[in-house]
Amino acid sequence: MSIAVRGLTKEFKNKRDKNKSKLVLKDISFDVGEGEFVSLLGPSGCGKTTALTIIAGFQKHNGGQILINGKEVTKPGPDRAFVFQNYALFPWMKVGENIMYPMKKRKIPKKVRKEKLKALLEMAQLEGTENSYIHELSGGMKQRVALLRALACEPQILLMDEPLGAVDFQMRQLLQIQLETILQKKNVTTLMVTHDVDEAIYLSDRVLIMSRDHGRILGDIKVDLLRPRDRNCEQYHSYMKQLTELLKSALDGEVKNEEDEDLLDFIQKNEHKSKVVRTMLNKGKEYSAC
Repeated sequence: MSIAVRGLTKEFKNKRDKNKSKLVLKDISFDVGEGEFVSLLGPSGCGKTTALTIIAGFQKHNGGQILINGKEVTKPGPDRAFVFQNYALFPWMKVGENIMYPMKKRKIPKKVRKEKLKALLEMAQLEGTENSYIHELSGGMKQRVALLRALACEPQILLMDEPLGAVDFQMRQLLQIQLETILQKKNVTTLMVTHDVDEAIYLSDRVLIMSRDHGRILGDIKVDLLRPRDRNCEQYHSYMKQLTELLKSALDGEVKNEEDEDLLDFIQKNEHKSKVVRTMLNKGKEYSAC
């Protein structure tokens, strides 16, 4: 399935003064092709999560259209699955019960549910965890369970809001590899919100950079790299530099919270790393080709 966002506009009313409102998104348009993985990248306050939840049907917009295969979105639907940053798993249920929950709600026969559960656990390398409770799992395992629950009913569109934001750096890179493997097998249309440049490049076919100027799209970058991607190759670093420059424009010198501090820290580290890479290349060091 494809996603078409046309002139999306969203404003939030002031709870204390109904005559006031805050415009978050203004006339935003973009497309996600069938089977494509697209990331929305940008600083806090740019409206990326708001756009994602409107596409999911969780909240209404004030203008424009969201079209799924040409049909306007007016509410949540089984064609779209959502993965939250904080897992949103049921702690009183075991792993298997969490994953099978959406299948049970859709009245899929018990035998089929168990067969699909087995296949999903194998795909995510979680065999033997079906009888474990959520509190017994690591953060990385919880995130994989959340992903499997989203994929359990074979959605045609997967929407993910900072899906790996709650795990540490090393686990995040491992999960990126596992996530890519799982989604390549499923070939599901995916839209992900992130503020991690490296994550966006590693996973995405395209990256959209949003600014705080009411979500204005600063860039639509196609990531033309072979999979699995080599983070050490020269072309990968070139994409990092390109997206870093666009992110600097998106921040516009403003640092408002921890997410922005992380972005600014990444930008500074990446600029330093780029200088090191250029120096090595000038000295004749060879980097692997993508």
